[in-house]
Amino acid sequence: MPQKTPDTLSHFDAQGQAHMVDVSTKDITSRIATAAAWIKMSPETLAHVTAGTAKKGDVLDIARIAGIQGAKKTSDLIPLCHPLAITKVAVDLTPDPTLPGVRIEATVKTTGQTGVEMEALTAASIAALTVYDMLKAVQKDMEIGGLHVTLKDGGKSGRFEG
Repeated sequence: MPQKTPDTLSHFDAQGQAHMVDVSTKDITSRIATAAAWIKMSPETLAHVTAGTAKKGDVLDIARIAGIQGAKKTSDLIPLCHPLAITKVAVDLTPDPTLPGVRIEATVKTTGQTGVEMEALTAASIAALTVYDMLKAVQKDMEIGGLHVTLKDGGKSGRFEG
């Protein structure tokens, strides 16, 4: 059996088959991850967001709730993710006229044996998709992008800021 090196992908066994990583021997630590994304739209579409005139309702509030739900459902969506006892999810959506569009930041916390990067990424992406869904009747060519982890802390790999 080949020895595991830092470059080895942990979701594959020695035979190259996908598997869920065994985290049972890892220490339980406080963990946090933050992810960011954006959705670009026309200034006119952004005006619906800021004025609260979207026909489906409060775009930012509904997208925030959707992002929270997304974080909680991550292990149902990503096959090899561990189901986690999430202790906090915060999703912030900020209208940005210079984009123009909405900037999204999702932060997830837990105390456990594995990190919450996937939950933060899922929360940010689901929030962006919900903004699109709420506004697609007004503008179909909105663009979602910039999805990335901006912070990860806890566990043996230490702190990452990107």
